[in-house]
Amino acid sequence: MAEAHQAVGFQFTVTPDGIDLHLSREVLKHIYLSGVTSWIKRAIRFKNGILTGVYPASPSSWLIAVIAIMSTMYARIDPSLGMIDTIKRTLPVSDYMTVQTQTVLSAILFATGLWLSLILMLRYILKALLSYHAWIFESHGKMSFCTKLWLSLVKMFSGRRPLLYSFQASLPRLPVPSVDDTITRYLESVRPLLDDEQYNQMEVVANDFKRDEAPKLQKYLILKSWWATNYVSDWWEEYIYLRGRSPIMVNSNFYAMDLLYVIPTHRQAARAGNVVHAMLQYRRKLERGEHAPLRALGVVPMCSYQMERMFNTTRIPGIETDFVQHLSDRKHLVVYHKGRFFKVWLYYGGRHLWPSELETQFQRILDDTTEPQPGELKLAALTAGNRVPWARARLKYFSQGVNKASLEAIETSAFFLTLDDEEHGYDPDKLGSLDLYAKSVLHGKCYDRWFDKSFTLIAYKNGKLGVNAEHSWADAPIVGHMWEYVLATDCFHLGYTEEGHCKGDINKGLPPTAKLQWDIPLECQEVIEDSYMVAKEIADDVDFHGCLFDEFGKGLIKKSRTSPDAFIQLALQLAQFRDKGEFCLTYEASMTRMFREGRTETVRSCTIESTAFVRAMEDKNTKSAQRLDLFRKAADKHQNMYRLAMTGSGIDRHLFCLYIMSKYLNIDSPFLKQVLSEPWRLSTSQTPQQQLNMVDINKFPRYVGAGGGFGPVADDGYGVSYIIVGENLITFHISSKFSSPETDSYRFGQNIRQAMLDIRALFDQNDKKEM
Repeated sequence: MAEAHQAVGFQFTVTPDGIDLHLSREVLKHIYLSGVTSWIKRAIRFKNGILTGVYPASPSSWLIAVIAIMSTMYARIDPSLGMIDTIKRTLPVSDYMTVQTQTVLSAILFATGLWLSLILMLRYILKALLSYHAWIFESHGKMSFCTKLWLSLVKMFSGRRPLLYSFQASLPRLPVPSVDDTITRYLESVRPLLDDEQYNQMEVVANDFKRDEAPKLQKYLILKSWWATNYVSDWWEEYIYLRGRSPIMVNSNFYAMDLLYVIPTHRQAARAGNVVHAMLQYRRKLERGEHAPLRALGVVPMCSYQMERMFNTTRIPGIETDFVQHLSDRKHLVVYHKGRFFKVWLYYGGRHLWPSELETQFQRILDDTTEPQPGELKLAALTAGNRVPWARARLKYFSQGVNKASLEAIETSAFFLTLDDEEHGYDPDKLGSLDLYAKSVLHGKCYDRWFDKSFTLIAYKNGKLGVNAEHSWADAPIVGHMWEYVLATDCFHLGYTEEGHCKGDINKGLPPTAKLQWDIPLECQEVIEDSYMVAKEIADDVDFHGCLFDEFGKGLIKKSRTSPDAFIQLALQLAQFRDKGEFCLTYEASMTRMFREGRTETVRSCTIESTAFVRAMEDKNTKSAQRLDLFRKAADKHQNMYRLAMTGSGIDRHLFCLYIMSKYLNIDSPFLKQVLSEPWRLSTSQTPQQQLNMVDINKFPRYVGAGGGFGPVADDGYGVSYIIVGENLITFHISSKFSSPETDSYRFGQNIRQAMLDIRALFDQNDKKEM
């Protein structure tokens, strides 16, 4: 009852003598501190908004401009060429507006206009400079004079100490490739996958499209590119993600793992406390725009648009399409543990809860022995099943009463936390430990993650962590940026006591966590069970294998003057051919964040050059020197395709937008239908490492991330995510389906390992010959 009394800000009693008012000083103090914190936060956001709004100039430069103009006027020089006098004549004359005041005000207005014009000019110049992409096509280690000059100019016009969103207005728009270029590249990409007759048929269909439907579709698409910030991103989010009616668990959501070798503490509540506090620190810097923008070569800025919706975001189900709900400044999170949902406040007295306070709150939840309410245990399975039943159940059973209030608590929370009752993590002494860990983070029990939240943080019983992320709002590098910050802050800044608890005093006066209440009827429980069975069938079918390749890594590959990504992609092509005896359409994700609101583009890694190399590797009569020559040609081709994709000259996003445009215009295109229906039987992605450089891997080699992954894209194909860790480790996350007789994730992992070793052997043989 003590906590209940503290939660009341005031009480009053009606007596014959009037109203007796009792105030709680403690609660009023917290209300006051919360208000002060809120106003400070608004002031900081306002200040940073101004700094971002005038970038690459600064507010102080406005004062310099005003002083300079005023100085010229006192020197009887008119730099405005009569504009100040014109402004002066338009100002009203009154007792409060003397002639001298008019003159000063006119000069200030002119200086302000001149200052704003200079800002726009600087932004336009910077945008023009950032539209130059020749630097990315130059050989590694070689830089032309033009590129050196360009880099110097970019540095000059980029200003000092940029904030997260400082460069947004200066980023160029994603260009629309020409139809001729896209068709030519498409035909080249499918040539190794088709026989002569099939290729000739495809060539005819493609040329018919280029002649008949394409010109009209391209005109409208160019018009859209002039009007929209990015001609791809809005349609990509809507049609690839939000309009999908199949389950997003496994099929869309992706995951990120904890540190590979290290568990800083085995206390579940303590680890969750530190990490949640680190996330709140990250969120505060994100909301204030205080993170440094990512920059290629340390100079070329990347778009930061996707980061805006990292927190306080939920995918809301709909009958025909979902939508992404993003709120601001949410002050609570929702925790799931053993079938119960708890609401935990993240602020106390106008500040974030300290790690020790969060540990206390989470330990209270772990110690709670109450049973789940009817229907509560598997409630989150609704987010794991098909979207339409979830949307209908939400409208019918969660639109009023306690169900509405509890669902709103989940959907409006900063993020979702699961205190898992299992132990997971990589253990070299346990066969398949990484496989089980990945499956747990990817889908869990199908009802213990809220798959609609922007991300679910998972804290395991042994102190290990994981993140399951919804895909519509952002791509994996965005989540990876936050995750790197959080893990580094947890281990190197916050730390733990010798007993494994969070550092800091224990505050026993914290209000208790609130258990969410539900009134779920039997009909809704049947819908929940149906969704669970759909999700469980998908989860049980996921065949996962984690492969730690430590025979060599990036260091050795670079010594052979080859791109590590090209090396791995060619190894994947060789492994795929050995696994299935044929080549397949291969997807590699590339980012387009050098453009405003850019997301991804596809690199079609199966090329004429890569297939020639693979065939040579499988032909015993081909000499190693020939194989090595074919490898270098295939690697160069892959690098060029990756660079084209990054610079807006890819194939698939252009064709996708042409297809959407054809649907809007009711134009039937056999070519686009065929292109968009082709399955990606090998889908690959590289997880970026050390975006923030907060940890020196050479100094702390055991503090490396395990990366993350995703589910299989095709029923009879593989999903492969890989992370290049330091100089001597590459981790592969391989997924497929048990139901396919053609795939086996462990077998494919062994094929990748052998392919990597066989390619290295080519270089070893070449080195011996040169010696």
